[in-house]
Amino acid sequence: MISAGFVGTRAVQLCLMLLIVSFLIYMLMGLMPGDPIDMMLAANPHAGPEDAARLRVIYGLDRPLSERYINWLGAALQGDFGHSRLFGRPVLEVLMPRMGTTFFLMAASLFLTLLVALPVGVYAAHNPYGFADRFVNLFCFAGISIPPFWLALILMSVFAVWLGWLPAGGTGGDGEGGFLGRVAHMVLPVMTLTLASIGGYIRYIRGAMIESLGANHIQTARAKGCGENRVIWVHALRSAMIPVVTIIALDFGTFFSGALITETMFSWPGMGKLIYDSIMGNDYNMALVALLFSTFFVLAANFAADVLYVFLDPRVKMTAEKAGKTA
Repeated sequence: MISAGFVGTRAVQLCLMLLIVSFLIYMLMGLMPGDPIDMMLAANPHAGPEDAARLRVIYGLDRPLSERYINWLGAALQGDFGHSRLFGRPVLEVLMPRMGTTFFLMAASLFLTLLVALPVGVYAAHNPYGFADRFVNLFCFAGISIPPFWLALILMSVFAVWLGWLPAGGTGGDGEGGFLGRVAHMVLPVMTLTLASIGGYIRYIRGAMIESLGANHIQTARAKGCGENRVIWVHALRSAMIPVVTIIALDFGTFFSGALITETMFSWPGMGKLIYDSIMGNDYNMALVALLFSTFFVLAANFAADVLYVFLDPRVKMTAEKAGKTA
């Protein structure tokens, strides 16, 4: 078990990082071009400068940026993240359903990625520099080199426009085709995210497994007569999963950025599309909170990776306990 000191230290670090990120994002949002009050009044030809001045006072835009941040932070710590100007509703009320939609998409993509990358990477590592390994390497480099937006366009053109097998956008949540209809709407976004990331995962798993298979404890296990399948899938894979867990945690942010592009391309109503729409519509409050939650999930994924290390490698347990005691 990890000591409470280690968990407490990481929790404090996470909170400090969120505080710094929130300050930086708030300042950057405040410096972006475009006046939200002008955009609000653009549709009302009868609104004058007096109305604009009154709205600036109501929304606190007449105050310095630093003062607005302190006021926003105080309200956020009490659970009030403000209202979305674009949607006309509380920010959390808009954000929560979108968050679930994005996680559903990311979880399906990550599951498929690991489902394919694990056996392929292990097989390539067990048979290095053979024909299959060279073919896998070629596939990996092709997958890493293709930008997600271009991949999305190709998949959409082939399966939605040319063949007509799959819908090009949306979630099918309006009852179109029932459960199978919703699954059909997921196929192209999930394929885009999976194909964009699977090459990198295969490369990481292959490299970690080659290193693990050459370790002394693996040779000892073989010398003791341990079966080859047990050596590969139990002893070697357990050691190899330590760097892979790190990559998964670090790649959480990449999944979010990939989801932003993919959700925009396929009109998938998740956090990525919400951030894009909020920035384009000058809804800075909505964009700020959505970006903060994205940052929180990336940091939380890194924290979960630290916890998993303890279960994968007992040596890490000692380091974690020492860190907790010295904190």
